[in-house]
Amino acid sequence: MRRRLDGVLLLDKPAGIGSNAVLQTVKRLYGAAKAGHAGTLDPLASGLLPILFGEATKFSQFALDADKAYVALARLGVTTTTGDAEGEVIERRPVRVAAAEIEPALARFRGEIEQVPPMFSALKRGGRPLYALAREGREVPREARRIHVRELDLLAFSGDALELKVTCSKGTYVRTLVEDIGRRLGCGAHLAALRRVRAGPFDVDQAATLDALQSEDESARDRRLLPVARLLERLPRAELDPARARCFVRGQAVAAPGAPAGPCGVFSEAGELLGLGGATESGDLRPLRLVRCASG
Repeated sequence: MRRRLDGVLLLDKPAGIGSNAVLQTVKRLYGAAKAGHAGTLDPLASGLLPILFGEATKFSQFALDADKAYVALARLGVTTTTGDAEGEVIERRPVRVAAAEIEPALARFRGEIEQVPPMFSALKRGGRPLYALAREGREVPREARRIHVRELDLLAFSGDALELKVTCSKGTYVRTLVEDIGRRLGCGAHLAALRRVRAGPFDVDQAATLDALQSEDESARDRRLLPVARLLERLPRAELDPARARCFVRGQAVAAPGAPAGPCGVFSEAGELLGLGGATESGDLRPLRLVRCASG
């Protein structure tokens, strides 16, 4: 029997398996009635994958919208059909890159830049994912999207390999970034390995491996769960007294002078998460999303 479970699990996803397959494995381990993940990692990639149970799934957007940080291994001199190691080799070129050339190339891709999404992506055209069209040998025009690369630092350079630290906004394709860097260096490149090390406030050092979860009993696994409120900790916070909290959880707007503008986490005076709220022009705080069975 599936059990009701609310919380956030930080999982260190292994390479070689898709995010959804890992999600289903974890969902079975926990016997959870409802679960989702916040930010797909390709099978090639490893690292931090937040798994959301129950009420946490209502606030997945805040994890999806958060900046992510990665360690990426770029292989110079080889381009592939997919931009990563899972694709077929298109071209091999000699690598004649001096160490002094790397920093100027990386500098070109820091800050706000435009990036054309790859054909091998889940973006849709005419109701079909681009990767399905790509597998048929088709390529369609894609509009460039504005992204923000907050950090792009060289960790190591050896022969034909660059190890990079990348911190970026949502919607960034690291393999496309690697391809563009390779093009800038004049030799081409593809993404050989990728590890997500941070997502919003969460760090991979806090994450459990799949092997560890599978070796633990139910109580040990449950102790790994973080409260749902952790997903909202970067938002402004509003607290309601018991009378207003009771109205709020019934879906009613309540008077809240001085409530922060924009979305905010709404809590009882006792610190219980009630949901997500938003201030109206009249100064009331209206519910945007409520936590099931929250009490006021």
